[in-house]
This record gives sequence, structure tokens and C-alpha cells, in this order.
Amino acid sequence: MIGQSQETATKKARAITVPEAKEILSKIDPDHADQIQKRCQDYLAKFAKTEADKARKLRKELVEECGLATEEAAELVNIMPKTQEELRVFTAGWRKLIPTSTVEKIIRILSQ
Repeated sequence: MIGQSQETATKKARAITVPEAKEILSKIDPDHADQIQKRCQDYLAKFAKTEADKARKLRKELVEECGLATEEAAELVNIMPKTQEELRVFTAGWRKLIPTSTVEKIIRILSQ
């Protein structure tokens, strides 16, 4: 008999970017993908704004250099705002004030 701890392995959720999700789903053979997986692959192909490796690097820089949460950094990498105004639209929903110097740093990192 398998113990309960072995039966119910806990999986940790973590925030990933659209390019990272695209990379993960690209490993699925299209001939064996179900309808939802195919739709997700189509969506991710259309909306990934960079490659997965670059997205990971950008997310890491945003967390380390700008003090953003992983989820916030992933959201910005998905959107890739080009101006302070675009960035402020998304950060307004976070309900925290981000100094202009940090906003400028975020834009600089995302434009690499």
C-alpha cells in the first residue's frame, strides 16, 4: 500500500512568462496534443514577444534590480511596455507606488 504522502505529491505553482509556456508546450507532439493544448500553442505563438531564455533573464533582472515580485516581473515581460505611461497602466493595478527611477530602470531592462 502506498502511503498518503507518496500518493498526493505536492506540486509548487510558479509564475512563468508566455515565452516560457510556449517553450514547455512546444515539447508536445502536435499529433498527440488535445484541442486545448493546440489552442494554447496557437495563442502562445502569437503573443510571445521574445524567446524563453531571454524572458527568464529579463524576469530575473527585474526581480533582482528593481525589487519586483516574480509574478509582477513575469507580467511585464509578457507585455513588454515601451514607455513609462504603458508601464504605469499595469503597475497601477498592483496598488503600490513605484518610483520614477525604478520605472525608468524597468523600461531600460525590457528594451535590451
